[in-house]
Amino acid sequence: MKMTHKDRFYATINYQPVDRPASWLGLPVPEAEKALTAHFGVKSVDEIRKIIDDDIYPIEVPYNYAPSNHIACAFRFAKVDHLDKPDERTLTAPGFFEDYTDPADVDKFDWPDPAKYLDRAESLRRAKAVDDKSVRMGVMWSAHFQDACSAFGMEHALMTMLMNPEMFQSVIDRITEFYLKANEIFYESTKGHLDAVLIGNDFGSQTGLMVDPELLRAHVFQGTKQLIDQAKSYGLTVIHHSCGSVFPLIDDFIELGVDVIHPIQALAADMDASNLKKHHYGKAAFCGGVDAQYLLVKGDAQSVADKVDELKELFPTGLVISPSHEAILPDIPPANIEAMFKAINNVN
Repeated sequence: MKMTHKDRFYATINYQPVDRPASWLGLPVPEAEKALTAHFGVKSVDEIRKIIDDDIYPIEVPYNYAPSNHIACAFRFAKVDHLDKPDERTLTAPGFFEDYTDPADVDKFDWPDPAKYLDRAESLRRAKAVDDKSVRMGVMWSAHFQDACSAFGMEHALMTMLMNPEMFQSVIDRITEFYLKANEIFYESTKGHLDAVLIGNDFGSQTGLMVDPELLRAHVFQGTKQLIDQAKSYGLTVIHHSCGSVFPLIDDFIELGVDVIHPIQALAADMDASNLKKHHYGKAAFCGGVDAQYLLVKGDAQSVADKVDELKELFPTGLVISPSHEAILPDIPPANIEAMFKAINNVN
């Protein structure tokens, strides 16, 4: 019997029997949308989601703070002019706190008030517009670690974490406070019309962690725990994102209360689905697995379908099948996206 999107998602992440594993298309960037809609013969990505029978519907937070108007770019930390859009921002530019060493100086930054910029009515409208049989997922990000890197400039931030941990902590704690307030506004505005949230930070590179896990446990995960607990207090499922090789942190994510670990960057060290099954099958739910670095870009439709079949054999449940990066970029041929979802849906 065919399951609803929501029932399939919850069965998948709880390792229960499913008619097929749950799926998520991800977030096509604007440059990729034209090719995708042309390939599928439709006018919008929403129509594509219906055609491919996708299970998760992402809801972007309406945050009106120029120039980016995006919750992921809520702080003007950079001391130099640079493009300030979610897919073009940099964490490495010299940041506001680069020259500060006293934790009390945290108040010298002009911290924005999310209540001024987060549109409550539009939040509710967006959530109510989604079929309640789909998984309605708020794209919160709440990337307090990445924003702390931007606040100093990444190299300086990591040195501050080691050499002046009180200073680093004062900044990341203030960033966390911002997200707790912003998220509360969104959760209150959409109460009863939201099922899950996507939050996270990138902790991994292609070959390993960017930061010693003990430093993350000391200075970052307290804020992560607050953000997770807040979402769960509203009854929401927490999908935690981190690109790269984060295998050493999976047990931490589980302990913090993460429900689904995203995105399983397939070519990153130790993140292949077979290794995750060996060590964590039944202990944690995952989302991702279809390589977006090489396979979806350079492979053909048959090789994509073969990978999906392999993932379904490894994880008949427990894995939400999705590209191994949340963004669908313009270098991915739309035919490979179609092949991926035909294989997920058992369509010849």
